[in-house]
This record gives sequence, structure tokens and C-alpha cells, in this order.
Amino acid sequence: MAKKTQFASKIGLVAATVGSAVGLGNVWRFPAEVQANGGAAFLIIYIACVLVLGIPVMLGEFALGRAGRSDAAGAFKNVGARRPWWGVGILAILASYLILCFYMVVAGWTFEYLWQSVSGGLFDTAGETAGNLNSHFNLKMQAFVADSVNPLVNTYVMIIINIGVLIAGVQKGIERLSNVLMPLLFAILIVFICVSLTLPKAADGLAFFLNPDFSKITPGVVLNAMGQAFFSLSLGMGILITYASYFPKKTNLVRTAVTVSLLDLLVAVMMGLIIFPAVMSYGLTGEGLQGATLVFITLPEVFAQMPGTQIWSALFFLLLTVAALTSTISIAEVSVAFVRDRFAMPRWKACMVVLLPLFLLSAICSLSLGELNHIRIAGYNIFDFLDNTATNIMLPIGSLLLCIYVGWFAPKGFFKGQLINNGALRMRIYPAILFAVRWIAPVMIAMVLISYFVK
Repeated sequence: MAKKTQFASKIGLVAATVGSAVGLGNVWRFPAEVQANGGAAFLIIYIACVLVLGIPVMLGEFALGRAGRSDAAGAFKNVGARRPWWGVGILAILASYLILCFYMVVAGWTFEYLWQSVSGGLFDTAGETAGNLNSHFNLKMQAFVADSVNPLVNTYVMIIINIGVLIAGVQKGIERLSNVLMPLLFAILIVFICVSLTLPKAADGLAFFLNPDFSKITPGVVLNAMGQAFFSLSLGMGILITYASYFPKKTNLVRTAVTVSLLDLLVAVMMGLIIFPAVMSYGLTGEGLQGATLVFITLPEVFAQMPGTQIWSALFFLLLTVAALTSTISIAEVSVAFVRDRFAMPRWKACMVVLLPLFLLSAICSLSLGELNHIRIAGYNIFDFLDNTATNIMLPIGSLLLCIYVGWFAPKGFFKGQLINNGALRMRIYPAILFAVRWIAPVMIAMVLISYFVK
């Protein structure tokens, strides 16, 4: 068997792994979740979930990946799991591919908005509707999403970029790109924070984001915060198992998990420091600040009222495009690794097998928001059905089963051996991590699943 590919450096390893976690979940979804769940109250619970639940579960995925030295399914087999447990890896791979189908469409949106910001097309008639900027950008978004051609072109551009990076390999493709994009992402975030904190009502935005009203903490807020923590850390997708299979054996798993989690958390907090001072300063708070509305409608409203409109808009959507690229590349690598390992294919051929079908599958997802919107599955259009099924059902189930396996059914001493390797973990800390994986995480994930099905 050929020697397993590894990341070339510690910096590259961290950059790639952080890039796999930091994506649209932090830049797009996190501010919307904060706004919808009480501001700073949600933030506090979210931080606790990342530290108490996210890191232990991440360590479980890291341990499986590095020990298994294979794809998300093969890792279970290689550490001695019985055949039924291999299905946990298969579930993660399937969920990640379903997510990739519609995530690539959203990545195409970010690229279109970057281009429209640079060219000025996003703001071409905004001056004529200055009294109703929301209507202007709302119509822009609706027209673009419903278009049958333009979204497909942008989606295909992002697919082609993914193909190029993934064919180049782990070191020359994923790691090299991450070493460039992650510093760029943090640099843009810092610039935006400096600008946002100088806006007229920045203090009001900071108060909403950082001053907690504990009366707003409800069971629903706790469950939403936990769901966001798992989503933003890419848990249950097979990404961290796959990337950990590229870790050198001497990698300190505990230090890596803590570093990745804290940097992921930092990006989310930085986005809050950007978004809330900006929207408060321009009076754009309210029920509409959610999901795509926040990023593609509300923020262009902010940029339209700032000096240097095109510069700030272009910088922001460059940030969003970078996040989209790191997300899609890491998600795609899960399936590429599976095809390559299971069928002994060259990397370039595995990339084609995984990514070429996206030209059709992502097109269907995109058209389901326009011409094919009448096609419904369980009451959802195709795009929303895949999002709902993969994100709200498959990922939690996969994370739950992974915790059960690592905590209860893995070979004796497996988890401990991986964590204390090279002195990575003091023995007295291990019982707390094992307790979190065995009891706390499964119970909390089960509560999320129950709350979803009894809505």
C-alpha cells in the first residue's frame, strides 16, 4: 500500500483544519442565529457548547481519523470496528455529499455578489431607490436566485475551482490554498472590525452582542446554540476524520482540537463584532435579519450608505467567497478520499467521479429555487429538502452514533491511547473528556433530534 499522504507542516495542518471548520456556518449562519436567539445570551451558551461539547467530539473524530489512516468509512474498519459501525462513516459521507450539492449553489451566489460588487452592478439603481434600499436588494436577490442561467454559471465556476484544488492534492492543493486563504480571511475580518466599531451606533450593536440578558436563555436557545456549535465545527460530516487521516502520527490531537475550536470561535465572534454595530448604526434590526436576507440583502444596504460602497462590498463578498471555498473543498474531500481509498483510484479520477455529477445535481438544486420550484419533497423544494435532511437529521444522528462508538464500543484503550500520544494529554483530564463523549454529548444531541421531530 502506498504511503498515506500527510500535511507538510504544523501551520499547514492547522490552516487546513481551521479552513474546514471556518466557512459559511460562521460568516453566514452564526450572526443570524445570534440575532434570532437573544444576542449575547446565545453567544454565551454557544461558547460553552464549543468548549464542553465541541472539543471532546472533535477529539473523537481526530482519534478515528489518525488511527484509521483512511476515509470516514475505512477509518472505522481500520480501528477494528465491526461492520455495522462502518455505516456511521457511510452516513457522514452521504450527508456531506448532499450538503455539497446545495452548498456549491450558495458558493456560486457569493461569487456572483463578489463580481457584482467589483463591477458596481449590485448598486446600479440603488440611488434611485434610496428611500427603499431593502426593496432594491430584495428584488436583486429574488431575480438572481430565480434566474435559470446566471446562478448555474457561477456554481460551475466554483465547481471548476474545487476540481483544480482537489486534483492538486493534499499538500499542493488543500494545504497550499489554506495557507493563503486563512490569513486573508482574518485580515479582511480585522479591517471590517476596525470600520464597524467606528460607526455611529457601534455601542448599541456591541451591547446587543456582548451584554447578556439571561432571561432570554431558554431550552430552545440552548439547543440552537449546540446545533450551531456542531455545524460550525463541521462535526458529523466526516471532514475531521478525513483530515485527521492526513495528520502525522506525532500530531498533538488535543492541542490541535483546542486551536481549531478557538480559531473557529474567534471567527464567529469577529463576525458578530462586524455585523451588529453595522446593522444597529443604520437601523436595520428586526425579524428580517436571518440567513440569506442578512448577508445578501441587509449588508448591501449597509454598504450602500457607507463611503466607498463598492470597496467595502467587494471586500465582504471576497471574505464570503473565501469562506465558501474552504467549506466546499473540505466537504468534497470527504467523498474524494472515500472513492480513492475504497476503489484504489488515482486522485484525479476520484475527483472527477465526485465532482462532475455536481454539474447536474447542483443545477437541479439551483433550479429548484426557480423553474423547478413546483417540485416538492415532504413539502420542501429540492434545495431546502437536502438542507433540512442533511443538516437537521443526518448530521446529528451521525454525531450521536460516533460518540456512542468512541465512548462505549471502540477497542479498549483506543481513545485514551490516541489522546495521550506524545504526552498530548494529562491522564487526569482524560476522564472528563471521556465523560463528555459518553454522556453529555449524546444526551444533548438526542435532545436536539427529539426537539426537531416533535416540533
